[in-house]
Amino acid sequence: MSKALMIQGTGSNVGKSLLVAGLCRAVKRRGLSVAPFKPQNMSNNAAVTADGGEIGRAQALQAKACGVRLSVHMNPVLLKPETDTGSQVIVQGKRFATAKARDYAKLKPQLMEKVLESFNLLKSNHDLVVVEGAGSPAEVNLRAGDIANMGFARAAQVPVVLAGDIDRGGVIAQMVGTQTVIDPQDAAMIHGFLINKFRGDPSLFDDGYQLIQDKTGWQGFGVLPYFSEAWKLPAEDALDLQGSHHGGDTHIVCLGLSRIANFDDLDPLAQEPGVRLTILKAGEAIPGDATLVILPGSKSTRADLMFLREQGWDTDLYAHVRRGGHVLGICGGYQMLGQTVDDPQGIEGAAGNTKGLGLLNIQTTMTDDKRLTETSAVHTCTGADITGYEIHIGRTQGPDCARPFAQIDGRPEGACSETNRVQGSYLHGMFHQDAFRKAFLENLGAQTSRTSYAQTVETTLDALADHMEAHLNIDALLSRALRQPNA
Repeated sequence: MSKALMIQGTGSNVGKSLLVAGLCRAVKRRGLSVAPFKPQNMSNNAAVTADGGEIGRAQALQAKACGVRLSVHMNPVLLKPETDTGSQVIVQGKRFATAKARDYAKLKPQLMEKVLESFNLLKSNHDLVVVEGAGSPAEVNLRAGDIANMGFARAAQVPVVLAGDIDRGGVIAQMVGTQTVIDPQDAAMIHGFLINKFRGDPSLFDDGYQLIQDKTGWQGFGVLPYFSEAWKLPAEDALDLQGSHHGGDTHIVCLGLSRIANFDDLDPLAQEPGVRLTILKAGEAIPGDATLVILPGSKSTRADLMFLREQGWDTDLYAHVRRGGHVLGICGGYQMLGQTVDDPQGIEGAAGNTKGLGLLNIQTTMTDDKRLTETSAVHTCTGADITGYEIHIGRTQGPDCARPFAQIDGRPEGACSETNRVQGSYLHGMFHQDAFRKAFLENLGAQTSRTSYAQTVETTLDALADHMEAHLNIDALLSRALRQPNA
């Protein structure tokens, strides 16, 4: 019978997603069939599955670590924030509702049924399922109706290992405090702990490690040093967005929109040695030496247009174009480049019409049908093949669409200005294709490498698994998945 193990954290951003990815790769290398699972995720960084659904980007990376195809059942509930108080609710890959935080609690009982259905389906098809929690089980104010942490663990009878982040400080209190505040029956689900992101000599934490074991009675599975190669893997949280870790003669600037979505589009650019990638933060001006400015995807196009103007980026963009600079809009960023963005039904917020940046002669109308599909195309300018995906609402048309960014089975996609310096496309993942990335960047005058992005990800996942094997007791940790939760 297949088994499962759940990694929960003492808080958000303690490294759960990376730990699950590394554990999945370690299990795969043991010759077992393994799949990732996250009951509930909150992210605007989504991946499209082969059957036309969407899941969190972290589960897509974890699936790659497992060597299995993406499935909507790996992340049955995905929350995509549209405002500060409300999110689109995706259930088993499809849009289910849009709900305020308070109203979402009322949906949880019916969502748990879908969560368990997806989990049991994965269990029936794999030797092991590695589950990632969300946030922290210590958020006891959210325990009623919980489907993401202990509510799921107890319903599915899955043993839990608690991960703490020592890099942010206070990890002893995080561990001991979690046991103190949660329900005793929830605490009984926790079979051990591990410490993540240690910098320096791990033996310096021996006394603290022993104290946690003594205070909690939990088994320690090890102290994991900070994994310095993590930046080479796709990040799911916009707070983790980083630019290049090196210099480069070609400066590419991406606008850090407030509802930025599918920002893993940028990851391959950050690894090009001839490129210096900068992610602009609110209040920062677009640098005058930028070669290309990217307007990325957005979960709320009209709201992010307002945000963009509040930063003064519209004025900067116009100056950038006058200097002969290039602009690329992807998905929501493509929509922003047009004359207007019309949302008559109020799909992304209040109904209305917003003036666009006017850098492309196109107009977009939001519609309630969402396009979710894997896509193969040919870049019009360079002739390079593109394999990516589309994940958007809205239909775009206008005179500049007669100069398409790409062709999909002979059908025009995207738009370009008369000078070809301003381009827009709905295609996500385009820069993950080595040949296209090379052709596109060389067209900008950038030096490119022969590095395969896909191979870099694979190599980094192997390095992550090696790192975890060297510092954690993986065999002892996995043995907990073979026991009954209360054994």
